[in-house]
Amino acid sequence: MPVPAPGYVVLLPVKPPARGKSRLVGIESHERADLARSFALDTAESCLAASGVGAVLVITDDSYFAADVARLGAAVIPDGVSGDLNETLVQGALEAWRRWPGLRPAALCGDLPALRSTDLDAALSAADGFGAAYVEDAAGGGTTLYTAAHDRFRPAFGPGSAAAHRDGGAHPLEGDLRSLRHDVDTLEDLETVRSLGLGPRTTLASVRVGSPG
Repeated sequence: MPVPAPGYVVLLPVKPPARGKSRLVGIESHERADLARSFALDTAESCLAASGVGAVLVITDDSYFAADVARLGAAVIPDGVSGDLNETLVQGALEAWRRWPGLRPAALCGDLPALRSTDLDAALSAADGFGAAYVEDAAGGGTTLYTAAHDRFRPAFGPGSAAAHRDGGAHPLEGDLRSLRHDVDTLEDLETVRSLGLGPRTTLASVRVGSPG
């Protein structure tokens, strides 16, 4: 499979881990925050390892998490539109265009702890042929990745986002892409993706909450 040139900047919006992943129920709040932080760091690290990614721009209001992800090599900006994910992504795309005008923006969920850089590269390579494209999640109806040229960048994350992106002219990307389709909102989701191979931080965090390893 051809590997794309580093032509993309990944936009990674991350809620402060202490407030994220409210659907991870049945565990302590500090354990939930630990998992949320680990999901996002493992996702960012896989993005940075992808051959088609020239930069990763994390958008977060958590200064501690910002420092952690910056040590991996990602750029970080604060969220200037808190509470509106799509406007946050539009803001991020504008900043990405200012910093890296030659890179196309790709918005990605920050809760893909089993993400393989090869799956991300495959999706980005396939997206090269379209003005806008997206990856539907494994559950169906949601979106884990959306990319478009700067002048067409109109993310529509939220309920029914796959249909919204399709109706907006984005092309659905086919193929297995299992690690890219499986985002994690619940402990059941986490068990589902365990067989795909969790990232190192998520593996440790899941042990700390007593999940089977």
